[in-house]
Amino acid sequence: MVKIALFCVVIVGVAVLLLSVRVLLKRNGRFVKTHVSQSKAMRERGVTCVQSQDFAMRQESPYAVKEVES
Repeated sequence: MVKIALFCVVIVGVAVLLLSVRVLLKRNGRFVKTHVSQSKAMRERGVTCVQSQDFAMRQESPYAVKEVES
């Protein structure tokens, strides 16, 4: 049981080390920004964050026709 737990800790440690190689070895190393709004290529294509799209769609349009209830 102890061997399995130690093996799991070593595997997780190696995975964390491999994921952080870029951050550790570069002078101003940072993790890659993966959010849609921070990607230049996505902005050029007109793709935005779902939360931003939802907010924009919920705004009342000044061109909307007011419905009249009788």
